[in-house]
Amino acid sequence: MTTITTGPGPGPGPRLEEITRGNIDAALGIRVRPDQEFAVSPVVKSLAEAYVHPGTAWPRLIVDQDRPVGFLMAFFDIDWKLDGTVIRSGLWRLNIAADQQGRGYGRFAVESVAAEIRRRGGKELYVTWHEGTAGPANFYLGLGFRPNGELSEGETVGVLELS
Repeated sequence: MTTITTGPGPGPGPRLEEITRGNIDAALGIRVRPDQEFAVSPVVKSLAEAYVHPGTAWPRLIVDQDRPVGFLMAFFDIDWKLDGTVIRSGLWRLNIAADQQGRGYGRFAVESVAAEIRRRGGKELYVTWHEGTAGPANFYLGLGFRPNGELSEGETVGVLELS
């Protein structure tokens, strides 16, 4: 099992774990608030997509002190325009459990994906989001993402420069 501990501070804290037969039920149990369900697919859909995109998808359970608190799925080196001209990496899904929101786990997830992209030589982290009052726009903008003027499947595309 791969564990990454690139959390926001020293010592014990949140970590990422690969999805395994030992933690898949915990991952599948992650639920966002009902008013946020329009903005992010459930974990089960993400894991199905990861299964059919094994070289691109990077699903991870977010755990804090052995307690599952969220799920993320990153993507690496995808052909964004399907013509070989634009290759991108970023955050595909972020599901923080409804009762765990507001505790820094979302920030930890984004920082962890940024660290992995940097490790792979990337310089930008992309994300898309649904607009709306319960959507994640303010969260991503607060972390420094900037809309790049594109839409992807009706969602705003944001980019974070990694330096």
